[in-house]
Amino acid sequence: MKLALGNARQWHWISAAICIVGMLFFSWTGITLNHAADIPANSDITTIEASIPEVMLQAWQTTAKNEDTLPNNIRQYLSSEHQLDISARLVGELNDGEFYLAMPNPGVDAWLSIDIESGELIYEKTNRGWISFFNDLHKGRYTNTAWVWFIDIFAVCSIVFCLSGLWLLYKQSTFRLSTWPIVALGVLLPLVIILTSLH
Repeated sequence: MKLALGNARQWHWISAAICIVGMLFFSWTGITLNHAADIPANSDITTIEASIPEVMLQAWQTTAKNEDTLPNNIRQYLSSEHQLDISARLVGELNDGEFYLAMPNPGVDAWLSIDIESGELIYEKTNRGWISFFNDLHKGRYTNTAWVWFIDIFAVCSIVFCLSGLWLLYKQSTFRLSTWPIVALGVLLPLVIILTSLH
């Protein structure tokens, strides 16, 4: 029993050490997500309307039927003239001569539209602030593969933390008679709330 209890304690404190900061982050952003409608958000909107020189469009017009990414010369032009750094890996859509590219990030909505015949360019970026940024991180929305892996690993560590804690409760429950009533309350309370919320 001492060995099993010692192992449970070891798993519990190691998993706690690994995921404690993540737990604080996801708990806090869980509250902000739950009250998203009550938290005022000031969106910062950037809009660019311009025309791409015709000479830069000619090569694109001849190959556009099979293009789903911005040509290098267009990306370089947007970077130098409008400070828009667009990754070559981003894939857009070409419909009826209009190229559309969505460029969302956590807390940010952005898109680019180019008429490849006239060269008309419209770009819009909406920055929804830090709260939206952290909320999107909580959901794994518009994040990269590394963050998705972090969320999965954090979730596994949290499961280990909870199960090892439950095992410790079981082992020490004979010394604390209130253990199982409190655990039962933690199980029943959300179930009652869910069942009474169903329509």
